[in-house]
Amino acid sequence: MITLKKGDRAPKFSGVNEQGEKISLADYKGKKLILFFYPADGTPTCTTEACNLRDNYELLREKGFELLGVSPDSEKKHQNFIKKYNLPFPLLADKDLKITNAYGAWGPKVLFGVHYDGVLRSTFVINGKGMIEQVIVNVKSKAHAEQILEGK
Repeated sequence: MITLKKGDRAPKFSGVNEQGEKISLADYKGKKLILFFYPADGTPTCTTEACNLRDNYELLREKGFELLGVSPDSEKKHQNFIKKYNLPFPLLADKDLKITNAYGAWGPKVLFGVHYDGVLRSTFVINGKGMIEQVIVNVKSKAHAEQILEGK
């Protein structure tokens, strides 16, 4: 359950991207980071969200943002997702859910009346000093970049 809010210090993390390279929060010191959590590569809503961020990538970069996606999928699955949809940003393979849990992005969900625990689609905008500037829990996958830029 997401309890982090604007003004909180972002939890430190490190993980492995689709290329097997280690990435940590410290790598983004002095930069604004969009850290987005999503359930799975290739699913319709996750694909829509990732492609919206891809289509607005240059605009987000112009505004000073770096992007980093996080899901429990493997490095190989991330490679395929990036290749298929030409995604220009890295994806972390959080198979052990350490990063997801640190940000509270794991919890109860309901799909077609079935209750289960899973990744809570959410985004954290972190400033260059490691402080959370924005938390988005009601992600609009078709307009996610706009949500980020509007600060809502």
